Amino acid sequence: MVVLSSPSSKPSTKRIDWQAIAREFAQVVGKEGVVQRKEELLVYECDGLASYRQRPALVVLPRTTEQVSALVKICDRYAVPFIARGAGTGLSGGALPIENSVLIVTARMNQILEVDLANQRVVVQPGVINNWVTQAVSGAGFYYAPDPSSQIICSVGGNVAENSGGVHCLKYGVTTNHVLGLKLVLPDGSMVDVGGKVAEMPGYDLTGLFVGSEGTLGIATEITLKILKTSESIHVLLADFTSVEAAGQAVSDVISAGIIPGGMEMMDNFSINAVENVVATNCYPRDAEAILLIEIDGLAVEVAANSQRVEAICRQNGARSIRWPPIRRSASPSGKAVKPPSLPWAKLALIITCRMA
Repeated sequence: MVVLSSPSSKPSTKRIDWQAIAREFAQVVGKEGVVQRKEELLVYECDGLASYRQRPALVVLPRTTEQVSALVKICDRYAVPFIARGAGTGLSGGALPIENSVLIVTARMNQILEVDLANQRVVVQPGVINNWVTQAVSGAGFYYAPDPSSQIICSVGGNVAENSGGVHCLKYGVTTNHVLGLKLVLPDGSMVDVGGKVAEMPGYDLTGLFVGSEGTLGIATEITLKILKTSESIHVLLADFTSVEAAGQAVSDVISAGIIPGGMEMMDNFSINAVENVVATNCYPRDAEAILLIEIDGLAVEVAANSQRVEAICRQNGARSIRWPPIRRSASPSGKAVKPPSLPWAKLALIITCRMA
């Protein structure tokens, strides 16, 4: 998960007995669940924003909601601040410890607790990796839409704390649009449930309030997610332009035409050459000032019609060339639906396509 939560009591001016706290933590999560050696604590001194570093006093790794509650109560009793952390991939400094703090790491809370395909929902612990959710349901033709670029390593708990998005949020929304309910541990250690297993629960939208609160309201220990049926058909277009302005106008015109792509990404000349210098795909024209990668998904007849319209709009805005890489598909070779490619969705697809050609 991520970011600072404060204990309900005021910080004490007394010297903190960290050995006593560590012993109490060990009674809850076992000795193997407490990290206190200085060289081991260095691993947790920052998240993906490595410019800022602060070593925590202690790190604890719970496995259950009850353990998280017990740990938070200990922090509350000793009046020490705690920060929740998941995979530590965030770039906002959300999982950055402060001096003399406890880091509660949810990485061992990595179980998918329930899969309910009939009602299109999944219940997970916060340490479950984003992409694991799709892997768990893709065989039945479903997927989990929020797809940050770090989806193969970031945790759902951190996504909830930061309200993560991804390239497909243009059409399908960010994390808050796909979270139905939460089990929470509050800063005093008490446990509450908000939301539920259906959308639009009566009463205040406490789930929406919590998602994106960056850990300041508590720690989510169980998360009920909404999953979607995989699109019947997916096309990806690559168009290159002589100016960034022309590519930008094409984006505006596509949206103005009432077409909402599954994803849309622009690369300028610097980005194009950076990719080519690293992976040497020979797929991207190095002299293009900008390229657009546009993903169209939906029903096959809808995708076919919108693909033609998007191509026409790009040409009207001066696209030099337009390619439809052969990654159009309605299903996987096994006949089961698969999730749309994510960031760098079309880049990776093009790399694979070009290398196989």
